[in-house]
Amino acid sequence: MKLRVTLLPLLAALSAPALAQNAPPASQPDNKPAAQPAPQPATKPETKAPPAEKVYDESADAGKQVDAALAKAAKENQRVLIQWGGNWCPWCIKLHAVFKNDKAIARELMYEYVVVNVDIGRFNKNLELAEKYRADLKSGVPYLTLLDAKGNVVVNQETGALESKEPGKSEHDTKAVLEFLKKHRAEPVAAGNALDHALSLARAENKRVFLHFGAPWCGWCHKLEAWMARPEVAALLAKDYVDLKIDTDRMTGGDDFLKKFNPKAGTPEGGGIPWIAILNADGSVVVDSNGPKGNTGFPAADVEIAHFATMLSKSSKNLSTEEQKILIESLKAQK
Repeated sequence: MKLRVTLLPLLAALSAPALAQNAPPASQPDNKPAAQPAPQPATKPETKAPPAEKVYDESADAGKQVDAALAKAAKENQRVLIQWGGNWCPWCIKLHAVFKNDKAIARELMYEYVVVNVDIGRFNKNLELAEKYRADLKSGVPYLTLLDAKGNVVVNQETGALESKEPGKSEHDTKAVLEFLKKHRAEPVAAGNALDHALSLARAENKRVFLHFGAPWCGWCHKLEAWMARPEVAALLAKDYVDLKIDTDRMTGGDDFLKKFNPKAGTPEGGGIPWIAILNADGSVVVDSNGPKGNTGFPAADVEIAHFATMLSKSSKNLSTEEQKILIESLKAQK
């Protein structure tokens, strides 16, 4: 059990007043002059320890947190991992530290999961949400719930089984934690199937495909995706393009597809990722992000933004000149 309460400190605290009442009276002062205290060496000011990290946001709307995580998981073909607990719970803090500091586990979470820490207070908060996902919090916390991208429960897991069985060790078994996460990750998507689906939508909607390659570790890829997800940007891009992200690391055949569309990938001229190609509905390339100075990636520099403007003007069917300008000004505002 992770909820251990000992009565010794409580009894000691309750006994203190009684002990004080039964103590002998303080000695009375006599008329002798008081001895002067010896001079003490100067002491350095006491430094305060930094406040403990707050793992759980106690003011958050947990339902909205989970909904946002599900939306991201659906887009990225990931699972949602809910860790139920509280900032008062030592084992919850320990598990969070394992998630953060163990390299193999941190990588698995970054690639395959959207993590949500849900505060349960003193077992008096977010209990309806826990009941919705059949999380048995009576077994103690931290407690883990894994959801698929549609919000269905994949598995509920009490974490005592993930603790070290070695005598004298009060920690989680990192091997057991990693095996648990790998066992329940989502099935990978084949890049070819994802492309076929996007091209089918493009044909049905008389659009083109906005194909962009990325990976979980790629910061500039996340910048591009965040910009594309902004409501005002997404609404304009949707007029002309079907959005398709190929994850070069997580999708089956993803890296091969990057090399197919961009044979210069990995060279100074072809650059890395994000890399963008706008495709006709038959799969042929209209224009790509290899500009005058190489791959623009997420357009940030003036020359990169200028090339992205060219990409829009060459590929757009429905966006007006003014709407294209709005997109370009939005990119400039990111600088």
